[in-house]
Amino acid sequence: MDNSETAISFSRQGRAIAKPVIVDLMARALANPDLLSLAAGFTDNAVLPRELVGRFAAEITRECGADEALQYGQNQGRQRLRELSCAAIATHPGERAELFDAQAMFVTNGSQQALYLAVQALCDPGDIVLVEEPSYFVCLEMLKGLGLRPIGIPCDAEGGIDPAGLAARLKELEAAGERSKVKAIYLVSYFCNPSSRSLSMQEKRAVARTLLAAEYKIPVIEDAAYRELYFDQPHPAPSIISMPEFEPFPKLYLGTYTKPFATGLKIGYGYCTHSEWREKILCIKGHQDFGSAHFSQAIIERVLDAGLYAEHLAGIQKHYAHKAEILDSALVAGGLREAGWQWRRPEGGLIFWLRAPVGMDLAMDSAFCRRCIEQGVLYVPGNLCFPAGAPAHCARLSSGALPEAKLREAARRFVAQAAHCR
Repeated sequence: MDNSETAISFSRQGRAIAKPVIVDLMARALANPDLLSLAAGFTDNAVLPRELVGRFAAEITRECGADEALQYGQNQGRQRLRELSCAAIATHPGERAELFDAQAMFVTNGSQQALYLAVQALCDPGDIVLVEEPSYFVCLEMLKGLGLRPIGIPCDAEGGIDPAGLAARLKELEAAGERSKVKAIYLVSYFCNPSSRSLSMQEKRAVARTLLAAEYKIPVIEDAAYRELYFDQPHPAPSIISMPEFEPFPKLYLGTYTKPFATGLKIGYGYCTHSEWREKILCIKGHQDFGSAHFSQAIIERVLDAGLYAEHLAGIQKHYAHKAEILDSALVAGGLREAGWQWRRPEGGLIFWLRAPVGMDLAMDSAFCRRCIEQGVLYVPGNLCFPAGAPAHCARLSSGALPEAKLREAARRFVAQAAHCR
């Protein structure tokens, strides 16, 4: 600290908060071109929609009404973009189009902001949010940064939710006198970050029925950031919005245009069925920024309105399927399966979830992690994806960002370090 600075007293949250791991991982990936990152879930520069963004950015600024897109917009987001986004969700299998109303949708700076706002509106420090094990580590860090307690839902080795385990966990919380502190459940339903699996219709039904049986009618947050990045076909289970089993619950569905379109435009959205919760979210957002970037919204709106979004998705779905095949083949060729490592080849998204033999330590401060960084490859230690910070024998890899040759080289470096530990 500069000695000339006056000491200040931080809030309890300010004292407790630390730099997010994702910020550190992204900084490392961007600062050192020789460090090949299998960590940060960046999208691939090769498939950024340059032509579409350039075309519609120019079109918007040439028009007589250009001032509209270059000015502040509504706190809730552009009406037409919200309508088109509702229509886009409704095209997925099993969705009930009549249930989607643009008035229930709001636009945010990526779906991460929507998640933050939603949790901030619900929870006080010390409150509990139920999460899968493993779960999205950025969400876990955010919850802890707000002074909240993420509590894991028991899952099997593949990441499937165990309904009996969930029921037992709810009973434990009840017995501990903490029922009132359980404020929400967070599910990553489609090509999950980090497990890469999707929740089946049966799993979702079981979650709803288990919560109702235990009289936990808590808000349900469904993160669908990777839903559109399927490789061959969309996942058949509908969202919680369209499932009758979830009708009694306040619901929030999170979507985004960052991963499937352009991360730099930073536009996501939330669809919230509970009007009072939604209003609180919008009040907090109004205090933060009184509206996400209007020009970015206008560009995405034009792409959707012109019917060009589906064509763009078809191209990147094929591209990321190929990238996943490259990484999977490299891991297999490197002999990881013979060495006892386990993973499933993803059917969508950008993420691989690897489980090393039990007893191996892949945590951030482990010898394995240090050797990987020394040899020029970065990954996300899997223990970050568990609320309790364990187990330590898992790793999250991303196949999205690196060009093909560098992806193969990054996999070779990672496999070499795994071989070193045999």
